[in-house]
Amino acid sequence: MRAKYVFLAIAFGRLSDRLKYREKKKDGAMFTIEAIMSTNLITVSPSSTLAEARALMQEHQIHHIPVIVDHELVGLVTLTNVLAATDSFLRDPQNRIHADEISIEDAMVADVATVDVNASLRQAALFMEKHSIGCLPVVDDGKLVGIITDTDFVAVAINLLEQIEETEPVAEDYDDVDVA
Repeated sequence: MRAKYVFLAIAFGRLSDRLKYREKKKDGAMFTIEAIMSTNLITVSPSSTLAEARALMQEHQIHHIPVIVDHELVGLVTLTNVLAATDSFLRDPQNRIHADEISIEDAMVADVATVDVNASLRQAALFMEKHSIGCLPVVDDGKLVGIITDTDFVAVAINLLEQIEETEPVAEDYDDVDVA
């Protein structure tokens, strides 16, 4: 049983080392913000409604939509914003506020944290974790060029774990190792 814990500690130690190595490697780095961000952006204007945003989120299976005016990022609407701003179906239908009656401008986050396309992937992840946010719009010279989400980081983790599984010996290889 101890050998399995040693194997996991070694594996995760190597995972950490690989992340540091790839991040420092500027030319041809596999895991950069630019490499993992989504660039096929779905956007809305502040005058759009929450019903429109909700429909886009369902259609494209996304949880975050940048709000744009004249190609400039002015806000962000999230699934949480949509759910918080709309009334429950448990409320009396005559008094219920409908999503098509609420503008994006009234529900969006206006003070949006962004990340530069050339920033450190590690720093972006740490920022998202520290501030409990699910995405960061990615900018290049102030222009919105993509979005990076917590789902993108999960994909990186899965990729790295798969690489470790392919290159590392299996736990049974450590069964005959005596660990104090």
